[in-house]
Amino acid sequence: MGRSYSCSYSWCTIFVISLMMMMSSRFLVSEGVWLNLPSTGTKCVSEEIQNNVVVVADYVVIDEHGHAPPTVSAKVTSPYGNTLYHQENVTHGQFALTTSEIGNYVACFWVDGNHQSATLNLDWKIGIAAKDWDSVAKKEHIEGVELELRKLEAAVEAIHENLLYLKNSCIAQI
Repeated sequence: MGRSYSCSYSWCTIFVISLMMMMSSRFLVSEGVWLNLPSTGTKCVSEEIQNNVVVVADYVVIDEHGHAPPTVSAKVTSPYGNTLYHQENVTHGQFALTTSEIGNYVACFWVDGNHQSATLNLDWKIGIAAKDWDSVAKKEHIEGVELELRKLEAAVEAIHENLLYLKNSCIAQI
């Protein structure tokens, strides 16, 4: 027997508004984290990301004792294990990508050589947060309010795309 789903107008409205709020917060992700890297071993961070989303990250090794910071290696992999970024013997770096798979993207860092532990600052931006809004404002000479409206427009487009994805996923399960 097939199931029949229906909802009252007020319940559907509340659901859609809640979903939009949840999705908008999901697309405005910008995470700055400090990682304490042990002298041996690896520290990783991961994020579940949808398809066709921009990811930008900057990282830098911080020396808390005033010496030259130790070098680290960094590796970013896709949900299916493809290496998207790999650097060795660096004190800072940057990677940018547009996701092509849905799932957990993992960034791992480790200290090179025989150094002691290290502290790494990672600024990880996903989706709308990854866009360079300052350069957009400079290029187009727009006022502050117009810039905010463009940010909101981008958020609405991202929410719309996710709602279509969720709708298609729900229909496929019925």
